[in-house]
Amino acid sequence: MHIYSVHDAEFKPYGKVLEGYDTAELLQAMEAIPHPEQGTAYRPGIESLEACAIFPEFRDRAYGGMPIQLGMCWGRNTKLNCLEYHRDSELNVGTKDFILLLAKEDEIEEGVLDTAKVKAFRVPAGEVVEVYATTLHYAPCHTCPNCGFRVAVVLPLGTNTDKPAIEAKNEEDKWLWACNKWLLAHPDSREAGRGAHVGLAGENIDIENLL
Repeated sequence: MHIYSVHDAEFKPYGKVLEGYDTAELLQAMEAIPHPEQGTAYRPGIESLEACAIFPEFRDRAYGGMPIQLGMCWGRNTKLNCLEYHRDSELNVGTKDFILLLAKEDEIEEGVLDTAKVKAFRVPAGEVVEVYATTLHYAPCHTCPNCGFRVAVVLPLGTNTDKPAIEAKNEEDKWLWACNKWLLAHPDSREAGRGAHVGLAGENIDIENLL
């Protein structure tokens, strides 16, 4: 698997790099949060991050005044495991370079995505990257095993919180895993074992040997 940069033309269908944001204070606040003992952690909203001056800028400039949350995904990871999407774009900022494994929503066929469609993109530390609503994504991958990753996650308020109680009336309804979160799991993933829709076919991509 080739690892592209988010500055390469290949990234254009998946998202874009946002300019004009000073991320220094946010990065410092993220670094103050210790890594989990193993694996990854995620919190939709973190008070110390939302206290940073960039929070209202994300709300008013990047989301046009919509209510948002600023949380973080952090730890160590090199595997695909799942792909998810939201009805809105997601913003990511890393304290170190990190890698996103991405695919496109329109590449899903009959509820299944072939993982051969997945592409890898490296995001430079401190840059703000927008991942479009139609882009399938999941936990970032680290570029340094010793450092792990800390990636800020900006989303509309309420995203990734409790799943609404719905009666599934179409195929996509069955993929709803949390509020504003539709999930396709690889059969080898922990999420599949917990009942998530098994919607990834092929290799459960692991980029460990590419780092």
